[in-house]
Amino acid sequence: MTHASALLAPPLSTPKPAQRTRTVRASGVAVGLFLGARLIGAAVLALLAHADGKHPLTLLSRSWDSVWYLGIAAHGYGHDLPSHDPGPHSDLAFFPLYPALLRAVTALAPLDGGLAGLLLSWTAAAVAAAGIHAVGSRLHGRATGIALVLLWGLLPHSVVLSMAYTEPVLTAFAAWSLYAVLAGNWLWAGALAALAGLARPNGFTVAAAVLAAAGAEVWRRRGKVSHRLWTGAALAPLGWAAYVLWVGRRKGDLLGGYFEVQRLWGSRFDFGRGSLEFVRAMLLHGGRFVFPMALVLVVAGTVLYALLLVDRAPLPLLVHSGTLLLIALGGSGFFESKPRFLLPAFPLLLPLARGLVRTARARPWHATVLVTSLAGLSYLYGAYLVVYAQTPL
Repeated sequence: MTHASALLAPPLSTPKPAQRTRTVRASGVAVGLFLGARLIGAAVLALLAHADGKHPLTLLSRSWDSVWYLGIAAHGYGHDLPSHDPGPHSDLAFFPLYPALLRAVTALAPLDGGLAGLLLSWTAAAVAAAGIHAVGSRLHGRATGIALVLLWGLLPHSVVLSMAYTEPVLTAFAAWSLYAVLAGNWLWAGALAALAGLARPNGFTVAAAVLAAAGAEVWRRRGKVSHRLWTGAALAPLGWAAYVLWVGRRKGDLLGGYFEVQRLWGSRFDFGRGSLEFVRAMLLHGGRFVFPMALVLVVAGTVLYALLLVDRAPLPLLVHSGTLLLIALGGSGFFESKPRFLLPAFPLLLPLARGLVRTARARPWHATVLVTSLAGLSYLYGAYLVVYAQTPL
């Protein structure tokens, strides 16, 4: 097996039983903290939903994109929602992995689609938390891995991780694919990247990370690499490319059909023109609270990426996070959804996680206040988004 170069991360040594036990225990702590944080967030949302006369399970399982995925799982593709701005909204815009997993869950368990979606998303979020911990621990130690997971679970938009949405599934495949790249397990990296590409339109960022890391390794070794690297690199983009080409064939335009579907949803890459026009209109005329909040979060993501560059993070993490950020900045569409698109970009939180660990060791009380404040913001803002905002997530 060809190990990743120093540009990626140092190769793994064979863990001793005691080290393996400590690693598993730390991963369990990280996942437990994450699930605890999200359960409290769900409880806050439930209280506010009941106070507003709404059912929390319905809000979590059947809001916005969730309805589309449930429809695809139940009836397959081929349904449009009439719209004149800019055109009909087709369910072909939604990638197939989540509906396929929904069908599998409902076939195995006596659950309706909404509850199956919640079970799928919560399970995927836990798997993602374990993968995020593995990446953080490998790079900066177990404490940073735990802090990284906790921060991810307390993001302002982390309520989406508790909903029947695709971000938990994408993040799970992304985290473990990136970990496999760092460990030099190219076959796993490529296979998981292919699955990530079937989960969401921006899932190709995982394949981009795998391909960039593979290219760097080929360059470093002057082409003398294992066949596993070539196979993993070949696998990585297959999921995303296969669905895009399938939609193109179905629409009669092999290469452009899927992008036409997205255009009719108002979503295209315009190098930030749409985003700048939206921000300009918001500053001149104001808007709902979610709009300036989304702007603040996207700007924060940009600053965090700069810090990640300064920290000289491994190449695959830079490519994955940077491409997700580029899509958020340069793509048109629902501006208020951009922070959600950045949820799989968990490496952006690495500088904050390292800072939180240092603060916890030097001034535990300060770290406690910081985490408590983040939790309060996450719970209240998440509940506001789902219960009151009435804007697309």
